[in-house]
Amino acid sequence: MKRVNVIVAAVILISSGCSKKSGIESALQPKASGSQISEVSGGKQITSVGSELPQPVVVQVNDDKGTAVAGALVSFHGDGTQFRPAQALTDSSGQVTATVRLGFAPGDYEMVAETPKTGGGATTLKLRQTALGYEQTLGKQVNDGYCIRCHDPESTTERVSNFENLTPSPHAFTDGAFFNSWSDADLIMIIAEGGTAVKKSPAQPAFGKTLTPRQIKAVVAYMRAVADLPYQPPGVKK
Repeated sequence: MKRVNVIVAAVILISSGCSKKSGIESALQPKASGSQISEVSGGKQITSVGSELPQPVVVQVNDDKGTAVAGALVSFHGDGTQFRPAQALTDSSGQVTATVRLGFAPGDYEMVAETPKTGGGATTLKLRQTALGYEQTLGKQVNDGYCIRCHDPESTTERVSNFENLTPSPHAFTDGAFFNSWSDADLIMIIAEGGTAVKKSPAQPAFGKTLTPRQIKAVVAYMRAVADLPYQPPGVKK
């Protein structure tokens, strides 16, 4: 899986009494500074290459006591990635909201939010986003049609999860700690032939007569893309 490092720099400037210049040029005039940056929402999202994330990314700036800081400058950056807005000042709740469009390379995009601390040093926040290529997008479509009801514990307005009704409980496709040790061949076998084919629960049905080999391979590609911990192919070193 190709990884693209995407840097989201949230820089908190001191509005007065500072003789040092920031490395970020901005027409915005910050009114305050903070010492912490945190995620409110928007991490670990999945979309197709070249598309916007389904939900905006929201970050928050706090001071060293955990109090929200209004008027701090947040700047977003990323190779091949677009942000709206590219820069903004935190609102009264200390937050900045931005829509994010990922690049055209499939794989993980690591977003880093960085806040320089008053007096030197910085604190950082990393957010992982995933862009799906063609095969992985097909796998997501198959997952949404056949798999998600049992493998996702959360119910939505569109579907009711069956997760809690099954024993043993299925593993979410994002469960890299469980699925990363499986070979592609074993994953293909359990999807096609059912749980008993690999000495697992018979509650896992066989989809070999429902899905095509191409669709089954696409599901595996999707599972590899969304795995958390991230999947590392055999023989590939970071």
